Amino acid sequence: MTSLSSGPAPTEGDAATASADPSAHGGHADHTLTGFVIFLCSESVIFLAFFAGYAVLKTTTPQWLPAGVEGLEVMFPLINTVVLVSSSGVIWLAERALARGQLLRFRLFWLLTIAMGSVFVVGQAIEWQGLNFGLGSGVFGGTFYLLTGFHGLHVITGIVLMLLMLARSFVPGNYERGDSGVVSVSLFWHFVDVIWIVLFLLIYVWQPN
Repeated sequence: MTSLSSGPAPTEGDAATASADPSAHGGHADHTLTGFVIFLCSESVIFLAFFAGYAVLKTTTPQWLPAGVEGLEVMFPLINTVVLVSSSGVIWLAERALARGQLLRFRLFWLLTIAMGSVFVVGQAIEWQGLNFGLGSGVFGGTFYLLTGFHGLHVITGIVLMLLMLARSFVPGNYERGDSGVVSVSLFWHFVDVIWIVLFLLIYVWQPN
């Protein structure tokens, strides 16, 4: 009786390689990343709706700023913006280090990104504390806290995800061949940074004369 397979029988080494390669299991890693990109697209739609709503309300509301409020301080949020946007470069360095198998460098850059994100959150909390208007201070107050608060929630979510990825790096064998989770979280962080740049321009730069 002749065999149906004409190729060589798989060796033990081939089996180990296939087990370590995520793409060998039906492209599971690629599907995870694709799903995350779709999630980010849906998040973009939500933020775009918020931005459009803010622009319409700002241009159609007769009394945009609450009584006694002349405008927003720009310098402190600008410093906070520089910190957050710079963290995108740091997390990219972390991702590159992991791709090269430099686990220690990955942890250092990853931890620095977490620290920079935390500085941004604390900075935003300090800014909120010093403002002389609240959530109920007209349309402006409501939209300001809704937009900055929703974005701040995404920053906190990103920090939590990065802490989880950092903890996973201490499990032997987890990141020997890179990790789609790290790539996904890195994409999420870049997304949060881009959203903040638009939000900063919309709220802090585009103010009434």
